[in-house]
Amino acid sequence: MKKFLLLFALIFSGSLVFAQQIQRFNPDTIKTIVIDSAINIRSHKLNAQDFIDAVMADTGFYKAFQNMKNYAFTAENRIFTYDKKNKVDGKIYRKLLHSNAAGKHKIEFVAKQDSGSVYKKNGKYQLYTVEMFDFIFMNAYNSDFTKGEALPGSGGKNESYKDKLKTLIFTPGRKVKGIPFISSKTEIFSPDMREFYRYEFARGKYLDTIPVYRFKVITKPSTSDGDTMIKEMTTIFDERTFQILGRYIDMKFSNIFVDFNVQMDIELNNYQGELLPVKITYQGNWNIPFHKEERASFLIVHKDYRKE
Repeated sequence: MKKFLLLFALIFSGSLVFAQQIQRFNPDTIKTIVIDSAINIRSHKLNAQDFIDAVMADTGFYKAFQNMKNYAFTAENRIFTYDKKNKVDGKIYRKLLHSNAAGKHKIEFVAKQDSGSVYKKNGKYQLYTVEMFDFIFMNAYNSDFTKGEALPGSGGKNESYKDKLKTLIFTPGRKVKGIPFISSKTEIFSPDMREFYRYEFARGKYLDTIPVYRFKVITKPSTSDGDTMIKEMTTIFDERTFQILGRYIDMKFSNIFVDFNVQMDIELNNYQGELLPVKITYQGNWNIPFHKEERASFLIVHKDYRKE
């Protein structure tokens, strides 16, 4: 149970200047989206259900991670951990060259720097959140997002945890079974949950040139904290194709079993007709009774994609 709650907390985090972010150092200074103005979507011959249907039907995020295996690229990964006063107490930096020549995946370390409270005496990461980050994103080829070797100790409950993780990352808005007190709260477009949210629409530019719609699902001011777990979900659509290019989620929940406050943003871009991940950011705190509170932020940037 502990592992899944940590997986769950790792899923959601932000970079587009969203509300209610954790107030501390944010490694992401890359501004990718500029919002021009709010819009009346009916004047664009659209309605809220069009956006909801597109979110629910989307497979682009999952395919984007799969597409990585066809490319060489540079990855820069920055991880920061924090003490109880939100002061940085650990740093991890990796710059890696990924290649897939002749169908064989290879990683070359260009830079590797660690400082502060990062590892335990046994060589493992101090924070389970950081360990899961390293598994999910930095070593994506060895995860279930693409074909590869299984995580050591996988199988049984670990497989169930990863199935839930994939549902939460790649198909938001659906009910995720097997999460005590939380499962139904992930189904934000259901009749029972819709009453707690309002929808906002805007237009803007992504990466300076791509015209986009922003579809924001956000809790109403009258909503009690305990009624929802997802406080905001923002989706960025390419205005020309209605393809999803970005997804941000702000999630908070607290009861006697778990307390978490996390935000995550995943951004994609189109290379030679295929979507690929270009940025992932995370800010999060989680606390489970009898375990050390974890506070961390990540910035993952992929660039210089080259078809192989």
